[in-house]
Amino acid sequence: MELMHALFKWIHIIAGITWIGLLYFFNWINAHVAATLDADSKKKVVPELMPRTLYFFRWGAAWTWITGFILLYVIFWNGSLSMGESAGNLMFGSGVDVTWKAHVMLLVVFGGVFIYDFLYNSSLASNVRVITLISFSLIGLVVLLMQHVAMFEYRAFNIHLGAMFGTMMAFNVWFRIWPAQQSIITSIKNGEAPDGDKLALAGLRSKHNTYMSVPLIWTMINQHTTYFAGGNLGVPAQYSWLLLMGIVALGWHIVWQLYKKSGQVKGF
Repeated sequence: MELMHALFKWIHIIAGITWIGLLYFFNWINAHVAATLDADSKKKVVPELMPRTLYFFRWGAAWTWITGFILLYVIFWNGSLSMGESAGNLMFGSGVDVTWKAHVMLLVVFGGVFIYDFLYNSSLASNVRVITLISFSLIGLVVLLMQHVAMFEYRAFNIHLGAMFGTMMAFNVWFRIWPAQQSIITSIKNGEAPDGDKLALAGLRSKHNTYMSVPLIWTMINQHTTYFAGGNLGVPAQYSWLLLMGIVALGWHIVWQLYKKSGQVKGF
């Protein structure tokens, strides 16, 4: 298990850097550069640049998710997924029973992607403010239930929120962004106008991934610490889920500011 921990964490970080780095390239650099290209330039550049970039993008996403799943097993679930006792990483305290409630929350972590996809395919998605408030509230509910109903320990509900975001992001890459981009690239290569719906879908889900990525990175690093677990900031431990939601809100604000800044950076 120690060998798997070291090996798969190494691969996880390499794959994650590849994936998230390209995600930021697409959203904060490439989108602005592409807007300056004429039709002939796009016909030459896009079919050569995008397939190469998207290859590392989608496989970076796949390997990040796969190794992340393995790390959850190695670090948090090993010996804890039966209806027996937790080894101490998943539940509050060593020797605490892993109940059916914990299993339900694990299903939510990996099944929440279908609720997310349904919401953003519904008419609610047309109102950005409303759908954002709904999304934030649902995320808060999941974290609250992980801490106070499933009895996940602080490090566990941090990293499982990250796993939920990572699952949604990987789903977007493989089942929404990549299929749409294949159609877009083919159209540009043939000198045709890309399907507007495909452009909108790929752009929106890529933006969602960018917004989820910053809180996700926090959960990856913060599961190694307990400073925000409650008490250190004068906040009772039972409200530490609220601190995590504050980080989600802060992360979204940081991304919003970076989007604004990216539009102001000019070429020579």
